[in-house]
Amino acid sequence: MTLLRVDASIQGDRSASSALADLVLDDFVAARPEVPVVRRHLGQDPLPAHAWQAAVTGGFIPESDRTETQHEALELAGRLADELRSAKSALFALPLYNFGVSQHVKTWIDLSLAGAAPGTRLLEGKPVVLVTTRGGAYGPGTPREGWDHSTDYLRRILVDIWGADLTVVEREFTLVGVNPALDEFTETAALMRKNAEEAAAQAGAALADRHAALLHPERG
Repeated sequence: MTLLRVDASIQGDRSASSALADLVLDDFVAARPEVPVVRRHLGQDPLPAHAWQAAVTGGFIPESDRTETQHEALELAGRLADELRSAKSALFALPLYNFGVSQHVKTWIDLSLAGAAPGTRLLEGKPVVLVTTRGGAYGPGTPREGWDHSTDYLRRILVDIWGADLTVVEREFTLVGVNPALDEFTETAALMRKNAEEAAAQAGAALADRHAALLHPERG
């Protein structure tokens, strides 16, 4: 009956994605204080990038013939897949980096896929909130429209591959106030932040309701 929270920011206490995820979690915990929260921070405690290759190659040979590295990689991959499979709901704070998902997130996804049988729906029907942030603006009509190669990819993995019941909370222009070149967008960025924070609080409350509905379907 756990909630799995996964963060990926490299910004520490300055992370916009983690701050939004905190708001989601605050409202979730306020409604469901008895639910254990399992945490994984891919930015602070990165997974070994070489493990994916070892897990994939190790999966194609008999267990007795695997190297120690392959055994360790497959054990890690299985553990990551089990975290997703055993969670009743999930909260992912995964910011955009260099126009896509970070290497930490890609390694986590690849290993989780390697840790389960092909086609396994690790989040089938489970309520999931994806919090994602972008330093600039990527919406229709902006100079970088279409440069966000993260959000659609994450939808493909979380929904189409793993079967999640997904809610997305987004915030753009997080670099306003950091990058002087973006100072003209201060008012727009403030409104985006306000809207994102309100959406995060609503998503947290809704996540708690959906989590409870899965535990007690007779009450739905």
